[in-house]
Amino acid sequence: MIGTLRRLYRGENPVDFPRWWRVAAVASGLGLLLSIGSFGLRGLELGIDFAGGTSYEVVAPDASVGEVRDLLAGHDAGGARIQLLDGDVVRIRSDIDDPARAAAIRETLTAELGVVETFEQVGPTWGDEVTDKAVRALIVFFVVVALYISVRLEWKMAVGALVAVAHDIVVSVGVYSLLGVEVTPATVIAFLTIMGYSLYDTIVVYDKVREMTGRLGATERHTYTELMNLALNRVAMRSVNTSITSALPVLSLLVVGSVALGATALREFALALLVGIVVGSYSSLFVAAALVARLKEREQRWAQVRSKLDGRGLLEGPTRPIGRDEASVPESRLIESADRTKGPARRRPTPAVRPAGGTPPRPRKKRR
Repeated sequence: MIGTLRRLYRGENPVDFPRWWRVAAVASGLGLLLSIGSFGLRGLELGIDFAGGTSYEVVAPDASVGEVRDLLAGHDAGGARIQLLDGDVVRIRSDIDDPARAAAIRETLTAELGVVETFEQVGPTWGDEVTDKAVRALIVFFVVVALYISVRLEWKMAVGALVAVAHDIVVSVGVYSLLGVEVTPATVIAFLTIMGYSLYDTIVVYDKVREMTGRLGATERHTYTELMNLALNRVAMRSVNTSITSALPVLSLLVVGSVALGATALREFALALLVGIVVGSYSSLFVAAALVARLKEREQRWAQVRSKLDGRGLLEGPTRPIGRDEASVPESRLIESADRTKGPARRRPTPAVRPAGGTPPRPRKKRR
């Protein structure tokens, strides 16, 4: 294991990524099914900014959930969501949007429990507007990314990148649904941020495989999947190191900010970032790369290369590794080497053709 990591860090070719693509496809499918099933059964715990309603945070050291619910039942709000937070704080969320009823509940909580530190009320119109803007931002993000990757690289890579990002969003939101964590505007910002992380890793992989195909593709000695495997081995440690250095501050934010300081808003933001960083690194190596390799293998050029190599029995067994020496040879030398291996006729000098009707060449003078 240590030797494999050392060779991977040096940019060699020790890992057979295509061998794990099928396993990753099964894992991703199960994750998506679990996330979608959680959406259908449990749904999302939308914050007050999206769902509307009234929120209270009361300092009540000795209060219990049952006691608070009994007080709310007197105002026809017994179905409110009640949470006991760190620091002896009680958070109450209800769907009441009538200012008079909200003020009456606030007075009762102050008289019976303690000081109401935070009071927030959002109408249903505002919640719908925030939700509409979040969905619009997501759609604009997808369109801009698709156009950029299509122009900068190609449309097949744009498809792979968008599928990977959609995979990351569904799985990340599925974690929120399973854990019952509240989705707030800070969570939406975190989701947009993790899409940037995922796209960064994916574009690095795509740029490297484009470099490999430009250098080794003309020799027709390797399939596109083998070149993708080489590119993944070259950039895997870069992606892992980037994810680790990004996850460490997020972990600090999650542990110190939410656990030690009791800042719940930091917990909602940091959890989305942490899940997104992990899932984004995974999808760039096992979802986006696998999808693009499958699409490119269907092109006529790469299908012919695969057919030729398969006819020679070179594609049996695991993915063939590409040596570091071969991968570092300049493109011109690779093409020249490939031309020399196409038959003996390539090595024969081309005879000089005498122009018709011209003067014969002057004989060379013999040396004494």
